Amino acid sequence: MKVEEAERVRTLLEELGEEALIGRLDSFIALNEGLETKKGEDYIKLSILSFLEGLMMTLKIKYPEKGEVAELYEEIKAKRAELDELFRKPAMQNLQ
Repeated sequence: MKVEEAERVRTLLEELGEEALIGRLDSFIALNEGLETKKGEDYIKLSILSFLEGLMMTLKIKYPEKGEVAELYEEIKAKRAELDELFRKPAMQNLQ
């Protein structure tokens, strides 16, 4: 499963020299790819985007001067929130 944002984060990690984080990213994606048939594509994409959001938040703190880190963080955060809406249960309405 290709998640465009994961590729962009990977490229950014390469530029920043964060080799250890590249390994963690690759492992997380590989682990989730194995669950795709059981959980569904959107669920796995949400899982990956959530992981990316946390990773980017850490990078944003570590590299506050890098505007591209903050921009990519905001893009991922927005996409994750949008996809998260698909999995939220509607609020129970009072039927009195």
